[in-house]
Amino acid sequence: MTEAAPVPRWAKRAIRWGVTVLVLGVVAYFFAVALWENWDRIAAEHLAFDPLWILATIVFASAVPVTGLLWGRMVRLLDRDPDGRVAPVEAIVVQCASWLLKYIPGQVGSVVNKVVWAGKKGVSRSLVMITFVYENVFLQIASVVPSVAILLASLGPQIFGDNATLLVFPLLVLVPMTAIGYKPLFHALVNIPARRVLKSEVPPDYFLTSWQAVRFSFEFLAPRILNGVGFVLLAGTVADIGPEQWLPFAAAYVLAGAVGILAFFVPSGLGVREAIIVLILSQYIPVPEAIVISLLARLLSTLGDGLVALLYVGMRRTIPKEHRP
Repeated sequence: MTEAAPVPRWAKRAIRWGVTVLVLGVVAYFFAVALWENWDRIAAEHLAFDPLWILATIVFASAVPVTGLLWGRMVRLLDRDPDGRVAPVEAIVVQCASWLLKYIPGQVGSVVNKVVWAGKKGVSRSLVMITFVYENVFLQIASVVPSVAILLASLGPQIFGDNATLLVFPLLVLVPMTAIGYKPLFHALVNIPARRVLKSEVPPDYFLTSWQAVRFSFEFLAPRILNGVGFVLLAGTVADIGPEQWLPFAAAYVLAGAVGILAFFVPSGLGVREAIIVLILSQYIPVPEAIVISLLARLLSTLGDGLVALLYVGMRRTIPKEHRP
């Protein structure tokens, strides 16, 4: 039986560049569609430009590098990396690339980017996949739990009337997610496919202790707080809202983002997030204003993704070429 001929180097380079162009094309397409549709809708409302929109866009974008810093610290902690092999700057660059790849449905691009980077960096791919799960679970917990508590305190139990699914569904999803914070259970679950695919078990050191999981759950509130602040800034340029509505408005946006992520089959939660924002905000302000705010939020968050792309391009040069995501 003859061995297969090795793939020529030029063919490998062609495949790599072809895949890169394809991925960038898909991301650029969905990004352009989101930007164009929301730009047209906002233009139709004849809104006057407000300088606070720039600040809100910057705040939206800043949540991504903050998330990258938290994820990078988690990788260093579990990788037993006292020398700082995964520097904070590199973690931010990897996070920015994964964030931009969210436009590929199902978050496939996001996780593949981190796994491929891990292979280049020499970090365990299994560990990086586990931290990806942790990151998303902690972000969901930081999104759903405080938001539901704030909305219940603001609107009262009647919110469970026609809007019961809005709150019950994400809370039910959190039940299995919180179990991931229990190290023995999460380790056992991961080892089931690991034994079949890798023919070995994943080291227990790749998992957070319960105390570490609780601490990270609180720390991942930071990017969600930034999201809420950005939303309140832009909402105040459309509707007359007072300080008593700041928390509910921020909670509405953060909860809508969490549910949009759960709609994994939709690129970046397009349409899902806006529907939930309008549903909640209409309890406080007229529906037309709520619709305009939801569209403006999508537009500015999309422009924020553009800032994330610029940050990625600028910081990527600081990473050795062979390790770049």
